[in-house]
Amino acid sequence: MNDHKVHFLWFHIKDVIKRYETFERFGVIHAVFTNLLVWSNGVMTEAEHALNDHKRRLSAVGYFNFTVGEGNQPNCNCTTSACSMFSSSLYYLCPFNIEYHILVSVLLFVMWKNVGRTLERRTNQKPASSAPLLTGSGDRPFLLLGPALGLLALASAITVLVIYIIHVEESLEARHAAISMFYWFGIIILACMSVAGAVGLVIYRLEDWPMDTAPNPARTLDSKLLLGSSIGSWLVCWCSVIAVGGATNSPTYRWANLGYAILLVLEKCVQNLFVVESLYRRRREPEERPALCTTHNSILSPSQGNEKIFAVYDGIINLGYESPDKHCENEKQTYGGNNGNVSHSLGHRMPETPNRQKQVLKNIAIFLFMCNISLWILPAFGCRPQFDNGLEEASFGFPIWSTVLNFALPMSLFYRMHSVAVLFEVFRKI
Repeated sequence: MNDHKVHFLWFHIKDVIKRYETFERFGVIHAVFTNLLVWSNGVMTEAEHALNDHKRRLSAVGYFNFTVGEGNQPNCNCTTSACSMFSSSLYYLCPFNIEYHILVSVLLFVMWKNVGRTLERRTNQKPASSAPLLTGSGDRPFLLLGPALGLLALASAITVLVIYIIHVEESLEARHAAISMFYWFGIIILACMSVAGAVGLVIYRLEDWPMDTAPNPARTLDSKLLLGSSIGSWLVCWCSVIAVGGATNSPTYRWANLGYAILLVLEKCVQNLFVVESLYRRRREPEERPALCTTHNSILSPSQGNEKIFAVYDGIINLGYESPDKHCENEKQTYGGNNGNVSHSLGHRMPETPNRQKQVLKNIAIFLFMCNISLWILPAFGCRPQFDNGLEEASFGFPIWSTVLNFALPMSLFYRMHSVAVLFEVFRKI
């Protein structure tokens, strides 16, 4: 079934259906809600698994006894270890399966919006390729700065994930050290992402790129999904701020939790602004940019503002201007030759100047791309200190806090994965 969906979306995502519109709308919206239902089922299964992990970790540090029921074991009569290996590996594939269904729902919703849509004929040419930014020995180290920092963040996130999973089930001191490590890593990476997004916004204000006001359902949906899926993380952050402020005990990670929550809200606000700004901006076309060659032409050519020197004075017609003799022809050729040299030299020199602002924006996009992957990996594969730190649970109670997390964490995971897709589109657009 998934193969058919991938084939359908791969080859028909850009199709605009103009016949049997009612039938097509019903079929596509039915597929949207079916995938949402499968996604909800996966979220509930993942929440149950996370709850069992939380109980097992509490049992490991001596809070209470917890025994995994037989219903969680694979129900088969296999004598080899292949069945148990397959059952264990499903846990690591579950996050990808969950995100797959929600992303398919988003793409199908875009197709549903495009059913019967009237396309505008646009005459704008495709923007010039940014290949020169990827070539050239002088600019390559600068352009590789964003991917290098992003890979460093990704490697650090994987290291934090492994250490957290290992130490959170050990002694209470090791558990607190693992939680503190997670929060300090989050503070560092969120601060870097906030600075990078703020620099991108400043560049857009300085460059003053024109707005792209053409109707685009996919772009509108991307913006709304980014803002809507941010609500889950904001809810968890404000609950953490309240819990830290009213906590009666003071573990080592108390104030790190507060800084992490505040920076997470700030980072999502800045990233949302940067992504929306990037989606609704377009590069200037060559004819929209101020041409310096025109200024030199107006000085050397009698047809642009200087014709009064050659043409008409007090009603007397300058016959030399109307029918120039050979001497005037020679002077015209001389001026024309100089004009051609000036415009050629300027036209040949200007494209060689690297657009430093565009390179910075590309570095920011790829850096945020890698950082969002890093922040998706941590909670998707079991690094969830919101369950383990105990501050919010002591303030709100386990039933309320677990309900909040079961609502907010899936939205946060979807936000990160959707940000990855949108930032890749931003990188291609810049």
